[in-house]
Formats: sequence, C-alpha cells, structure tokens
Amino acid sequence: MHIHILGICGTFMGSLAVLAKELGHHVTGSDANVYPPMSTQLQAQGIELTQGYDPAQLDPAPDLVVIGNALSRGNPAVEYVLNKGLPYVSGPQWLADHVLQGRWVLAVAGTHGKTTTSSMLAWVLEHAGMAPGFLIGGVPQNFAVSARLGDTPFFVVEADEYDSAFFDKRSKFVHYRPRTAILNNLEFDHADIFPDLPAIERQFHHLVRTIPSEGLVIHPTTEPALQRVIEMGCWTPVQTTGVDGQWQASLLSEDGSRFEVLFEGVLQGTVEWDMTGQHNVANALATLAAARHVGVVPSMAIDGLSAFKSVKRRMEKVAEVHGITIYDDFAHHPTAIATTLDGLRKHIGDAPLIAVIEPRSNSMKLGAHRDGLPQSVVQADHVVWYAPANLGWDLAATVASSPVPTQVCDSLEAIIAEVKTRVKPGTHVVIMSNGGFGGLHGKLAEALK
Repeated sequence: MHIHILGICGTFMGSLAVLAKELGHHVTGSDANVYPPMSTQLQAQGIELTQGYDPAQLDPAPDLVVIGNALSRGNPAVEYVLNKGLPYVSGPQWLADHVLQGRWVLAVAGTHGKTTTSSMLAWVLEHAGMAPGFLIGGVPQNFAVSARLGDTPFFVVEADEYDSAFFDKRSKFVHYRPRTAILNNLEFDHADIFPDLPAIERQFHHLVRTIPSEGLVIHPTTEPALQRVIEMGCWTPVQTTGVDGQWQASLLSEDGSRFEVLFEGVLQGTVEWDMTGQHNVANALATLAAARHVGVVPSMAIDGLSAFKSVKRRMEKVAEVHGITIYDDFAHHPTAIATTLDGLRKHIGDAPLIAVIEPRSNSMKLGAHRDGLPQSVVQADHVVWYAPANLGWDLAATVASSPVPTQVCDSLEAIIAEVKTRVKPGTHVVIMSNGGFGGLHGKLAEALK
C-alpha cells in the first residue's frame, strides 16, 4: 500500500512513517520545513521527502493520505485530497487502527517530560528483555530511532494532548487506549487550541475514561490539575509518585544524578545516571511504576535507568570548543526552561551559564507564557533572547524585569556576536528552542573556533 504523509517532519508524523515502512508499506511524505532530526532519520530509512504542499505530489493518487495536525483547510494538498475524494485519516487514528490494536499500550502524557519519560520507559523494558515497540516524539539515544514495531505485546507511546487533525479536534491520546498511563504533570499550554487549563483537564479526563479497570494510572502528588482530573472520575487503580507518594526518591546528590528509590517506604535500589534535575528524578519514578506494572522488578528497572542515555535535543551536548560547552535543549515553556536550567546549574556549580532562548511554540507566539519568562531563567548568568520580526508581541519589554542580565537579538548573527563577547573557557551555553533555530548550534560552534 502506498501511504503519503502530509506534515511528515513533525516528530510524531515522522515516527509514524517509520512504523508504516516497517509494516511493509511504500511511504512518502512532504512538509513545509524539512529539518533534522526527523528529516535525517527519514532519509536514512529510505523514505522519499517532498518540500512543500504542491498537489502534484498526490498524482498518481496514493492508497491513503495521513494528514498531520499542523495542516488546515486552505492548504493546497488538503484541498486536493478533499476535492478528489482521496481516502484520508489522522495520524493518531492510523496508529490506533494499524499498530496499537490488541497490544498492551503504555502511554506517557503530561505538559512536560513526555519524550524523556517515554524514552526511559522503552529503554527500561528493552533492558529487561521485553523488546517493546515504541513511538516517541524525539530520538532516544539508546535506540537511535524514534519508533519501531517491537516483537512483543508491549508498546510505549508518547501521548500528546494536542489535537489529532483539522477534522478531529480530540487530543491525540484519546485514540491510544492505554492499559498503563503515566500522567506526568499538567499546566496550561497549546494556547492556539485550548482556551484555558480546564479545557485541557477535560481532555485528560477523556483519556482516563479509556483506561481499563485492570490497568494503572500513575501521577505525582504535587499536581493540583491532575488531582482534579482524577476527581472527575477514575475507574482504574492509581499509584502516586513524589512527595507523599507511594514511589519516592531520596537525593544522594543535589543535581539528581544519584538517588535512592523507595516504594511504599521500602528501599528498592539506587539510580546513578548521567541525567540531572528534579524533573528527571520525577520522570524516573513514573517509569519505575509503569515498568513494575508490566512485570519488571524495580531492581532491574533501576539497572536500566543507570544505563539510560537521554534523548536527542534534551540537554544534549552538541559541541565543545576551546573549553566552551554548547548544549541543545527542546525546552520552550517557562516551567521546562526553569527546571532544565536548575538541573544544569546544580550539575556545573558556579561555572558561567549562558542561555539562548527562542520563543517559538504556538503558545509562545500568542504570548500565552510571556509573564513566566523573566523568572524562568534565574539560574543563568546571562540570557540572550531571540525576537524575530514576526513574533507579534514585545519580548524586550517582557524580559526587561528579569533579574538576570539580558540581551534581545533579532538575528542569528547578532546572537552569535553577543555570545562571543560573553564566553570564556569553562562557560556553558544552552540553546533552547522547539524548532531547528536556523542551525544556530553548528553556526555558533563554528564561530567560536
């Protein structure tokens, strides 16, 4: 079967393409912006990519068109599909029908940490010999691919609350019908499709409604929004993590790189790993709870975590030039920026830390999170903000109140010039964006040489 995917370079759709190819389909796709890491992965898989949405790519007609949620009415390829009556489906629906049916689905949902936690969980199951399938919105370094079918009933999926398609406004995760569900945290996000936090809570409740009574829901005790979701109705056993939870961590190092794990007050073992930050300790506890639900004993799961290598673009060290370390990070919400910088600060101590941040997400472009930005960077010594001409609100005025010395730039060249004047051997530079940021990481490394 020839499947053509519109919007193929999104992390979800690109992963879907990998699974479709593994199932034996002829897979092609197109996107407005073809950029790594997805474009690289797809080309390595031999999947043919077209830049842009010219309807010519749909002639001769494929057997099925999978339409990504970034595409809307008015897009030339979408209009062609509708006018010609070509068969089409949303990505989450295709995944549910052709991959997840009849499997033990472990879903990881939440505002932050979905990619890292689903990568951790897939790796822990792999380490335990369970050969899971997975679909992750990033490239876990333990696997070097973002999706695979797997050889067993177990399938780990990053479960996103974003909408499914222009014709299906339900959250993607409503399609997945998990047996094991991690709800990591819940804050307001995706201001382009949700009016407020209660609207997102309602979608999470729809997810909870699909989890069987023999399943398991895992959530931290520290999230009032998730507590409200559970109180709307839950027919499934619940395990909790964190403060006052059944799963707890006792830090042995301030940066979270060593900690003891307790389940119902009983010591299960010690995690020693390359990860940092309280958020990753929380992700680990949820992973251990989910792995135990499918039969992985905590001691073996802890072993697996100690060999976990994180995800591309999650505090990934991408260059070291003359003693200056450059990291690439996906953080784009004030909470994620704050927790990521806090973890790095505790790891590097008093070393100089420069953050370069692009407010690129749809919520950021709408200004939904701007009030949280000035305080989100308190752990940095200097912050460079990128304000492209089309941002639509005054970033400089917003970050003027930040307690950290700040520079706002309107071009990559200006950012590079600013960083060059600030760095010295021993400086750590973290570049934060949920897009390609114009290849800034490589350009900065080159300029520092």
